[in-house]
Amino acid sequence: MDTITAATPFVDNGPLAQLVDMGGPVMIVLIAIAAIGVITFFYLMLFGAFYAPRLTRKLKDLVHQWQASPAKTSPEKVRSEASFFGRNNPLMHLLVNSMSASQTNPNISAIRETAVRDAQAALEPFEAPLKIIEVIAALAPLLGLLGTVMGMMEAFSAMAATEGRANASQLSGGIYEALTTTAAGLVVAIPFAALAAWIEFRLRRIHKTINSTLVSVFNVLPATEQAEAPQTDPVTVPSESSRENQNEPEPAYSVGGNPRLAHATG
Repeated sequence: MDTITAATPFVDNGPLAQLVDMGGPVMIVLIAIAAIGVITFFYLMLFGAFYAPRLTRKLKDLVHQWQASPAKTSPEKVRSEASFFGRNNPLMHLLVNSMSASQTNPNISAIRETAVRDAQAALEPFEAPLKIIEVIAALAPLLGLLGTVMGMMEAFSAMAATEGRANASQLSGGIYEALTTTAAGLVVAIPFAALAAWIEFRLRRIHKTINSTLVSVFNVLPATEQAEAPQTDPVTVPSESSRENQNEPEPAYSVGGNPRLAHATG
């Protein structure tokens, strides 16, 4: 009984309770979105550790073998010998499926379209967590400002109720409590803005890895395909500036077809 009695004042007078008392309902919302952001970030890190596309040494050797002799390459052997983490790698399945289809299917354009869809599917799971973190980084300062405005309104309302007889200490105390929400909003927004920028940078690197790897695969065709389609142009990924200057359409191979995906992955 004494333990419960001793713990009650600690809960009532703890730092969290003091922040809520100073910031009011807005502080509760800030704490809630900060908790959601932390959970989202850890989920994204765990998901990325298992399911992010990554170019491993075995995949590099597979690409080099494909460039040397496409007809003699056995991509399905790489999939059958893959470990648990290797089987969870979307880039491994993307390369194996593209190489196997190129060896048996003469319709290279259909294979490229399938590779585009698979590449987009590999990056889409990272879109929702990134969007949540970006929204938190943008919303937290606005919530802090809202709390400050509400606190200032309450402070001046109390001064008006006393017909201007409130002393400076009472007014400064109200302003101090009102500014607490602005500080809390910035404390929440700054780290999440930095995390959003870092995640976006990582997605750009993944996009570049997928793009360059698939270009290396589709630039080399099996001997039978080269004989049947000697006029096939190599797949290139021109820069944005060259597309604007030359007014050329988007190339057949690109993993940035989704406007939001293009923003997240560069």
